[in-house]
Amino acid sequence: MAVPELLRQLSRRAWEPALARAHHAAVLMDAPSAEALHWAGGAGELLAAGALAISALSAEAAVPAGAACVVFVVSGTLRGGAAAAVRGVLEQGAVRHCVLVCGDEAEGGGAAELEETLRRWMGEGGCAEVVLRGPPLLAPVSPELCLLPALPALLPPLTGPGGPGPAEIGLSALPAELRAAVRALVGDLDSLFTALGLREESFAVGALSRVVAAELASYAPAKNRRRTATSKASVIFVDRTLDLAGAVGHHGDNLAEKILSVLPKLPGHKTDVMVNMVELTALQTTDETCSIIAPGCLAQPNDPAAKALWESFMNLKQKEAVMEARRHLVEAASRENLPIKMSMGRVTPEQLSSYIQLFRNNLKALENHCGLLQLVLAAVQTLKHPQTSKWDNFLAFERLLLQTIGESEMPSVLNQLLPMIKSYNRRTKDDYACEDFLVLLIYIYSVVGEIKCGKELDIAEEEVKKALVKAICDEPEPSPLLQKITGCDSSLKLTSQRATDAVDGVFRSLRDIARVRMHMKQFNSIHNPGSNTHQASYKPLLKQVVEEICNPERPDPVDIEHISSGLTDLLKTGFSMFMKVNRPHPGDHPLLIIFMVGGVSVSEVKMVKDLVTTRKPGTQVIVLSSVLLTPHSAVELLFAPDRLQPDAHN
Repeated sequence: MAVPELLRQLSRRAWEPALARAHHAAVLMDAPSAEALHWAGGAGELLAAGALAISALSAEAAVPAGAACVVFVVSGTLRGGAAAAVRGVLEQGAVRHCVLVCGDEAEGGGAAELEETLRRWMGEGGCAEVVLRGPPLLAPVSPELCLLPALPALLPPLTGPGGPGPAEIGLSALPAELRAAVRALVGDLDSLFTALGLREESFAVGALSRVVAAELASYAPAKNRRRTATSKASVIFVDRTLDLAGAVGHHGDNLAEKILSVLPKLPGHKTDVMVNMVELTALQTTDETCSIIAPGCLAQPNDPAAKALWESFMNLKQKEAVMEARRHLVEAASRENLPIKMSMGRVTPEQLSSYIQLFRNNLKALENHCGLLQLVLAAVQTLKHPQTSKWDNFLAFERLLLQTIGESEMPSVLNQLLPMIKSYNRRTKDDYACEDFLVLLIYIYSVVGEIKCGKELDIAEEEVKKALVKAICDEPEPSPLLQKITGCDSSLKLTSQRATDAVDGVFRSLRDIARVRMHMKQFNSIHNPGSNTHQASYKPLLKQVVEEICNPERPDPVDIEHISSGLTDLLKTGFSMFMKVNRPHPGDHPLLIIFMVGGVSVSEVKMVKDLVTTRKPGTQVIVLSSVLLTPHSAVELLFAPDRLQPDAHN
């Protein structure tokens, strides 16, 4: 069976323990579990299994009176915020029977000890059952992309100028929260590879990737699995921070990327968005935040036509994707005998809206094609969104920056940016907002790489900092992203000092971002300066990595480090000077798994898929990550002060 189909089945199998115990139960789950269920099958599966209520796990969560049992679903192990929430519910005294479905903790006391803890929290006469999940919770976003939503804040740390080099960083050198996140990731990956029956060779590009790969290589359960597993795979871990331009850049022409970037997020979700469904009702309102009608979304795991359209949005150019949306709508309308007039030529958002209107007064047609309509509405709302017209401005500006970086020093690049930083009162709808400049700054510092430091650079940075601080302080109300970066939830608290401290912190990180590839020999640049005949261009690190893996000449990779899992590998390496021993190569196996440590973007997933299809046909490729990034979510992950708290979502 193809790996994407296996992953889809595994994402459902992880829910079997909860489904089997859902009858007459109240189900409480943390946010990452809800996100995984959302992409794997939806809450309807729990309701169909007899659940009385489904709600977010919090210490204050109320349990409905008629519930025979409470089923807690926790994405990882029972620790930190999740443990406090479960304890809070049980100590209310209303629950006499509970089930906990959670991940396995290799060094913990196992199910029996957890059951004892739950009974103690419930008080005398309480009955508890703990079910340790097999496969981890997965969110299958597309056949080529699977997310592990339990670790949305995982990001390689940026080391300062005097910090340890990548080779010196081991697990013990990491902050406690990051250590816990790495261990949780290794446990999840081992569970996943066990379920897939894989024996993997691990490779790493970057410091944190090396730590993760080394932990997986030496993890005792993984060693046992590799002795008996029969299917072989290469797993390449890549640090997100080595190329942040790939996360914040406005690359090309992808409709899915634009939808995920401009529409508001579904509450509690890191990936999916809210689609306004008012257009399908008789309700007349101009209120953008109308909450009477439940929002639609992109995840339609039980609707084959909607899933096919979503994959078109992910894999085709925008123009082709919009034509696919029209084709699907026309087919659905014809099936329902709706009076549709097929028109040729360019597809406009207005034309798609007029087709959607045909379904409005036909409840049966609405019900039959609800998933499809949600996706087409997402496309229409994105194409009409003011932020979408800005997308092309970003793209043009990024291309100009690539030219400028090749021709001049960093200070003059920053000086070009300066006049564009405008305060709220002076901005038009086409001007960049404060957070847009943070996006551009990350792009610049990531692409430019090592910078020549000196007085000129210090002066240029100070000018940009001053302009940014003024613009931030002049905002009538800081945006949610600025609130997270400054730690101020209102303009009253946002003093000039608070804004200055936040911007200083941002620029310290930017200098670290520019320095991050200095230890690399082969992948030390993501900027192609161009020539008399070719424009300067951005050269994605991930593209360079995949091209190296697919290189038919199979040179020994310089920066893709093989992480050995025991004595045999050391012996192989030691004897290789005396005898011909083939070193493991990431292109050796029929399955290639790329894990982006710190998030991945839609255009990167498409690029990997296209490259492997053309360069190494016959190889299956899967991209795994913790989160699907958009330009603004990448800014938050980098600059929000609490980003190293993997447990904060519980």
